[in-house]
Amino acid sequence: MHGLTKDDFTQNPDPWGLFRQWFAEAQTSEPEDPNAMALATCDADGLPDVRVVLLKDADERGFVFYTNTLSMKGQELSDNPRAALVLHWKSLRRQVRARGTVTTVNDAEADAYFATRARDSRLGAWASRQSQPLDSRETLMRAVEEVGTRFPGETVPRPPHWTGYRIAPVSIEFWQDGAYRLHDRVRFTRRGDAWEGSRLYP
Repeated sequence: MHGLTKDDFTQNPDPWGLFRQWFAEAQTSEPEDPNAMALATCDADGLPDVRVVLLKDADERGFVFYTNTLSMKGQELSDNPRAALVLHWKSLRRQVRARGTVTTVNDAEADAYFATRARDSRLGAWASRQSQPLDSRETLMRAVEEVGTRFPGETVPRPPHWTGYRIAPVSIEFWQDGAYRLHDRVRFTRRGDAWEGSRLYP
């Protein structure tokens, strides 16, 4: 991929540099949650599942999100530690797709992020039996109050069943809307420690 031009992102040889550029632009243009991403997983039988989560970190190691390990996605990732994601920024008419293997972040990383969350969010992480049947919202709110009594101060430790997951991509694709559906696409594929870029038909 040679002949880099100012406007042709498909000529950029660095997927992570391109991602940081696009994400920074999305943070200024998207009215709500530029870090919202669709996360696809599969259960042990290969049946796919998808939901929207929030991207909390992204660097050369991968894309990170946090959740309850006992949730449906947590169980699916335990059975099949692979996932795909897509970020769609309507204001920019752009998408970024990636897929790869999934591992949990280390305890220090998870603890550091958990400590940045609002206290009520930290209490909710303890109170919510994510993905399990719930008879009423009142039951959930009582559970939050009980956890608040258990941890009355500002310090609320991270639950053992709550952590971060990192998707280490084997491929990353960048998509930009074009007139008459003549979109621009480039897919980067991991080749050992390097990335190989290839422009794709729309």
